[in-house]
Amino acid sequence: MAKKTTQYNDWKHAIVSSFAYYYSVFLGWTTRVYWFKTPEAEQLEKDGAVVIYAIWHNQQLFLLYPYRKRKVAALISQSSDGEYIARCLPKFGMLAVRGSSTRGGTRALIKLLQAARDGYCPMLTPDGPRGPIYKVQPGILFLAKKTGLPIIPVGSALSHKFKVRSWDRMRVPLPFGKTALCYGETIHVKDDADMPRAAQELEKQLNLMTDKAEMFINKKHFDPAIQEK
Repeated sequence: MAKKTTQYNDWKHAIVSSFAYYYSVFLGWTTRVYWFKTPEAEQLEKDGAVVIYAIWHNQQLFLLYPYRKRKVAALISQSSDGEYIARCLPKFGMLAVRGSSTRGGTRALIKLLQAARDGYCPMLTPDGPRGPIYKVQPGILFLAKKTGLPIIPVGSALSHKFKVRSWDRMRVPLPFGKTALCYGETIHVKDDADMPRAAQELEKQLNLMTDKAEMFINKKHFDPAIQEK
């Protein structure tokens, strides 16, 4: 019976992940993307530097297509739901690192360190995989301290979406809309850094950039530095 269940899950993951991939491409084709980047972050990307991207857990679903041109190593939970995303990532040229703060965290951190050495930009949801929502867990800060890599906080907003009744109120993107991706001030975690203070600063930047993205999407504010690509 266990073997049949495993085979069923394999088929299920294969089918759903393929659908998720094509849906992500369709979203990319039909969604207008607006970027706002700080001068430092823009220069880092232009130079091809390895950085750590941070984004809240409920904003992650639209990121596959916009980041398809960068070498990204995304931390994905070892849950069955995480398997769907993990199977999509290689199709976008990304690397899936399995693990979380609650399961396989140490092993995942080692893999992220190796991925960074290989030129991949780690991408983490610092309040995942189970929350509390909008609260930074220490893993991302430890990774930044260990590697010396800067953290770029990313806030996003979608005009067309629906929210799932989950702990993080996951935002599922819908086609034919627009999205804003806003970069906050780059955070550098030094060897002697005050970690709780660094966590507060990352939370602040993520929330500020999310608010800025929402304001732009809802036409309450327009920043000429925001670029459409």
